[in-house]
Amino acid sequence: MTGIAATAAPHQSPVERTGSFQVDGQTLRFTEFGSGPRVVVLTHGQLMTRTMHAPLARSLAAAGFRVLTLDLLGHGGSDRPTESWRYSMTTWATQVVALLDHLGVERAVIGGTSLGANVTLEVAVAAPDRAAGLVVEMPVLDNAIVAGLLAFAPLLFSARFIPPAVRGLAALARRVPRGRQWVDTVTETLSQEPAAMAAVVHGIFFGRIAPPTTLRTAIQVPALVIGHQRDPIHPFGDAHMLAGELPRAEFVEASSPVELRFSPARLTATIVRFLDERFAAAGITG
Repeated sequence: MTGIAATAAPHQSPVERTGSFQVDGQTLRFTEFGSGPRVVVLTHGQLMTRTMHAPLARSLAAAGFRVLTLDLLGHGGSDRPTESWRYSMTTWATQVVALLDHLGVERAVIGGTSLGANVTLEVAVAAPDRAAGLVVEMPVLDNAIVAGLLAFAPLLFSARFIPPAVRGLAALARRVPRGRQWVDTVTETLSQEPAAMAAVVHGIFFGRIAPPTTLRTAIQVPALVIGHQRDPIHPFGDAHMLAGELPRAEFVEASSPVELRFSPARLTATIVRFLDERFAAAGITG
């Protein structure tokens, strides 16, 4: 791992480290919060970056977990190739497993939001022995297809046919001063490269969005599923349906799509309790 330990004030703990590794010749970047054998991997939403999970990662690290936030290929600080065949939920799932291999981690709790939620399910299908548990927030399944097409088709069109607009927005985003959590998250999301952005969206549209029902119902890894009302791209019905399909799932309803971001205490406590239970069951102690 290549990394730089942050210099923290005495009251800031634990230390955060950045690192990188390669998969199929592509460089992926991650941040590590905390230390110890109880490892959690968090992945982000579509076109977003690992920055979105930094507050949750810090809270979980303070509770005694070692948390890894990963920029999937085509996102954030990771490489952004322009071939659409490089992007799929199953490919991103292999990158999560590759991160565990890179760090010598045998088992971890795998979690993610939106796109990251679907990647989490793919990890559970492809490498169930590597997952001590799943945290699945806002999955995008059967009920989200139409809303997803309406929301992301304009992004694909813009990236393919009016790339100067995408570059201009990215240039403006890069001029915004950094240092505030959600300002940084938004500006990083807007800092897109047209060809790579088009490839990512194209790869999602024309690939497998998530494991089909026949595979989801066979997932035996215990899961915490988080869903909420009033969001057509992440419909409540998808999260509730998934919790019913997974044989060992617990369902938690969030009050809004942003509860875990702006009023996180309740959901963070639920996640910490779930993690404690999963690592104890796996015999992995702090």
